[in-house]
Amino acid sequence: MPRKPVPVRQDWITHAKTADGIERIEAWFQGNAYAMHRHDTYAIGRTLAGVQSFNYRRSRRDSLPGNTMVLHPDEAHDGQAGTQEGFRYRMIYVEPVLFQDALGGRALPFIEGGVTNDPRIAAATEALLQRIGQTIEPLEQSDALSELAHALAAVAGTPRSRGNGDYLAARRARDYLYANFTRTVTLDELEIATGRDRWSLSHDFRTYYGTSPYRYLTMRRLDAVRRLMLAGMSLSSAAADAGFADQSHMTRHFLKTFGQTPGHWLQVVNAVRGR
Repeated sequence: MPRKPVPVRQDWITHAKTADGIERIEAWFQGNAYAMHRHDTYAIGRTLAGVQSFNYRRSRRDSLPGNTMVLHPDEAHDGQAGTQEGFRYRMIYVEPVLFQDALGGRALPFIEGGVTNDPRIAAATEALLQRIGQTIEPLEQSDALSELAHALAAVAGTPRSRGNGDYLAARRARDYLYANFTRTVTLDELEIATGRDRWSLSHDFRTYYGTSPYRYLTMRRLDAVRRLMLAGMSLSSAAADAGFADQSHMTRHFLKTFGQTPGHWLQVVNAVRGR
């Protein structure tokens, strides 16, 4: 007998309240979810139902229910359903600085393959991958982040010594960019603020935060754009307030970072409110 067609359902994504450098989501998608994109955070998640497929580091990966996904900052990836039934998952996006606080200036841990069954990582993500409706207390989150950082470092075989670079200069650069992301920041002022030449600083920043200074600046602008869009602001006004040259400039970066246009992202997020 021919298979019955799978009914088409509306994609949705729901966000927990962002807290101290962590974004938590739960989502369901049928078909293509995200175009190729990259962001400056770790993306760590668990597939809850279906087959979650994505291209990562030149290979296709398939995550099944119970698998843990660990995507490194600034690594390009996409996302789609591996079967017609669609997939459901939870994900946390963790700013590298939070792992740096726990690891004390060691190089960021890198997990090969993007999908792991290692029980150490699975156990360390339990508290952070709770249901979106559950509140994570600040101390609970801090403890869980520390446990996860050390689990990632252990599985990745990250050396216990500090990375080869100036951690304090990289942190000063991050703080400066965060405080000034809505305006144009020049290389000269970043050198003055950190006491480090631009080429060494770029190397330091990638070592400790997994991305470039400009990508970090752009991501903070995009974070602001999403907050403003959810508050009801128009795309053009949100782009201007966040520091982009214009709406088209913002849209190009939004698509490259989140794999969706701003309008489609807002539609999927608002689908939850209408359920």
